[in-house]
Amino acid sequence: MTLPNLTIGVMTGLTLAGALTVSLVARPQTTKPMTDQQMGRMMASATILDFPSVAAAPNVGDRAPDFTLAQIDGKKLALSAELKRGPVVLIVGRGWVGYQCPFCNRQFGDFLKAAGDIEAAGARVVWVYPGPADQVQTRAEEFAAGRPFPPNFRFVLDPSYALTRSYGLRWDAPQETAYPSTFVIDRTGVVRYALVSKSHDGRSSAADVIAALRKIN
Repeated sequence: MTLPNLTIGVMTGLTLAGALTVSLVARPQTTKPMTDQQMGRMMASATILDFPSVAAAPNVGDRAPDFTLAQIDGKKLALSAELKRGPVVLIVGRGWVGYQCPFCNRQFGDFLKAAGDIEAAGARVVWVYPGPADQVQTRAEEFAAGRPFPPNFRFVLDPSYALTRSYGLRWDAPQETAYPSTFVIDRTGVVRYALVSKSHDGRSSAADVIAALRKIN
């Protein structure tokens, strides 16, 4: 079924902590009633994000911007809350670029296999899947299908590239979304390892990340 055309409204404000609050609100541009399924997908894609605005990707020694995103199951995840439990491995993939990226699939599988070793280092993985707000939920489910997540593995959605932009990772070109990136963030929120690829490949391996985690423990 074809979805109606949507307009994404953006409302901003400042939180007490000084973070920019961005609320993505989908509004149908048609008088045709939406089905319950269409409305459910739209609401799953709409999320409230708390981000400070940054001009460039965080480097080693920088403080990682906090964020709140919806996980693939609809539960909210805040980076600050995850850091209370230990270091976080933040991976931003290409998400939905009109197809499922084979390099993302390979890297995703690598980190799934290494989840036990990452957990032994006291860390969690947060995988970010960016894409258009009206497709990101469906495409993320397609990407993750048949691959159970280990207990220390989180999978979050980045509708309309809000986090991608706030981290300075937006790849603004046809059939592109984000520069594939990996960050290791310690308990204090400081980036201890960073790799931003300006190509489809050139990704961090799980072995690279585990070595970085061992240096901060």
